[in-house]
Amino acid sequence: MGDPTVTTLEGRAEVVPQPVADETTERGLVRRLRTPRRPRLWFEILLIAVSYWTYSLIRNAVPEQKAEALRNADWIWRVEHDLGIAVEESVNHAVNSATWLIVGMNYYYATLHFVVTLGVLAWLFRSHPGRYAATRMVLFATTGVALVGYYLYPLAPPRLMNGGDFIDTVMVHQTWGSMASGDLKNMSNQYAAMPSMHIGWSLWCGLTIFALASVPWVRVLGLLYPTATLVVIVATANHFWLDAVGGILCLTFGFTVARLWYGALPYRLPQLVPAVALKQPRPQPASPR
Repeated sequence: MGDPTVTTLEGRAEVVPQPVADETTERGLVRRLRTPRRPRLWFEILLIAVSYWTYSLIRNAVPEQKAEALRNADWIWRVEHDLGIAVEESVNHAVNSATWLIVGMNYYYATLHFVVTLGVLAWLFRSHPGRYAATRMVLFATTGVALVGYYLYPLAPPRLMNGGDFIDTVMVHQTWGSMASGDLKNMSNQYAAMPSMHIGWSLWCGLTIFALASVPWVRVLGLLYPTATLVVIVATANHFWLDAVGGILCLTFGFTVARLWYGALPYRLPQLVPAVALKQPRPQPASPR
C-alpha cells in the first residue's frame, strides 16, 4: 500500500505519513515487566525447578578437560603462594583432625547450600513480594554467568590436585551428600570449581537477610553465614580462596543486571505490591452536544 496523499490549497500533492506503530504500547509492556508485582507461587516453583535442572544439566555437560583443569589448579596454587594466602592445606589438615567438626562441615557443604537458599527465596516470596523478582534475578544472573566460568576456566578442586597433600574429607569420613566424591562423583563435573557458587549463593543469602531482616541477631546471622561457608569450602578442600573471589565477582554481575533492569537495587524496591497491577481507566469519549 502506498502512502496516502492529499491536495493542498496550492494544488500540490503531499504525502501524509501513516501512523507509526504504537510505540507507547511497547514502552508500556517494558514498563510492566520492570514494575515490581506480587509473584505467583506455581510459576515460581516451576521456574526454580526448571532453572536448577537446566543449571545442573549445563554444568555437568561442560567438558571436564582434566589436564587443563589440573594445570589451572597448579597456577592458582602458585599465585596464592605468591600472594601469601596459600593456607588452604593447613586449614584442611587442622579441621580434619577434629572428626566431629569436619563431619559437620561435610554435611554443611552438602545441604545448606540448597536449604538456606530456598529458605531465603520462600521468605522473600512471603514477606517481601515487591522485592522478590528483582532479588531472584540477582541469583539467576549470578548462576548464569558462573556457567560461563565453568566452561571457559575448568579448575580442579584442591582435593584433586596432582602432588598435593589435601585430604578429601568426604572420602575419608564416608559422609553422605557430596556430588563430587564417592559413588556420586561420576554424576557431577569434577572440574567446575571456579567460580564457587557456594560463596555466590551464600553471600546472596547473607546480604539479603542483612538488608531486609528486622531482628538484629538475624541480621548478624546473615553475615556469619557466608563467612562460615568460606571456611567450610576451604576446610573440605573443595575450593581455593580465589574460587570465592570468583563467586563474589559473579554476584556483583548479578546485582548489576538487576540494578539496570529495575532502576534500583532490589532492596530499595517497595516491600509490598498489589497482586495485579491496576489498569489505568480508558478516557471516555466526549458526549455529543
